[in-house]
Amino acid sequence: MPRRLRVLTWHVHGNYLYNLTQVPHDFYLVTDAERSPGRVGRVGALPWGPNVHEAPVERIEDMEFDVVLYQHRVGWESDRLRWLSPAQQRLPRIYLEHDPPQQHPTNERHWVQDPGALLVHCTQFNALMWDAGETPTRVIEHGVKPVVEARYLGERPGGLVVVNQLGRRGRRLGADLYLQLRHELPLTLAGMDSETLPGGIGEVSQLELPRLMAAYRFFLHPVRYTSLGLALIEAMMVGQPVVGLATTELSTVIRSGENGFIDNRPAELADVMRRLLREPGLARSWGARGRELAQQRFGIGRFVADWMQALQEVAA
Repeated sequence: MPRRLRVLTWHVHGNYLYNLTQVPHDFYLVTDAERSPGRVGRVGALPWGPNVHEAPVERIEDMEFDVVLYQHRVGWESDRLRWLSPAQQRLPRIYLEHDPPQQHPTNERHWVQDPGALLVHCTQFNALMWDAGETPTRVIEHGVKPVVEARYLGERPGGLVVVNQLGRRGRRLGADLYLQLRHELPLTLAGMDSETLPGGIGEVSQLELPRLMAAYRFFLHPVRYTSLGLALIEAMMVGQPVVGLATTELSTVIRSGENGFIDNRPAELADVMRRLLREPGLARSWGARGRELAQQRFGIGRFVADWMQALQEVAA
């Protein structure tokens, strides 16, 4: 039986962290008094397990850990030097990169240049695009443990888009495509600050989102360039059919006309969404096949096993 590890990490993406903490180790979340971004601790509606603890920044130097799992650039470049002791900075270390390169799609060198660290990507696309330099890399694809059980009904004749702060994040996340397609189709936008855009309903609790997904006929993913969004995988887990752009890792997930539809022509996407509104049976069929793929490829069991292996190898 592998030994139980004490892992220091940050709360960067809540849903990812919830899935990560299904790994049977103890996770300590860097926490400051201001609950500033990345240092918010055990917050939100997610049902955190007893293996999730807080690590107040003023106490970190006196705490014992086996592995440090960095999840954002501030943690690596600032928090590490500010709050970790020299011995803690030398502990076995992993950097979990959630995104593809932001400054240039192919020529950006990752800021973690450390042959003693492990750089983990959550998609093969991300690993392909980053220049990792001298840092060893590994891909651990997403895994999802549904927070609540919900099954697809599709009774609402419209599409659901789930993107946080879409208005601020602009073209990369597909704000223009969402607004363009909403002129032609009944689309609803959920996510942080979504109420600032037409059709936006604001942020939806993680406990309510699966039921909302189950109600809408299809899930539209207008994103041009990102990692593979957890909300999209969660929609597939529910059985909601996905329509999106044939870019990044999504092109390896959706097979058009079988378990959803992807294309780089907005007019084609609009035609397919109209068809799904006319043919609820087709939507159910695509969604059911998408759910099968999501359970096989993004099941929590495989994800936990991959992380167990990575953590044990690094800690050894």
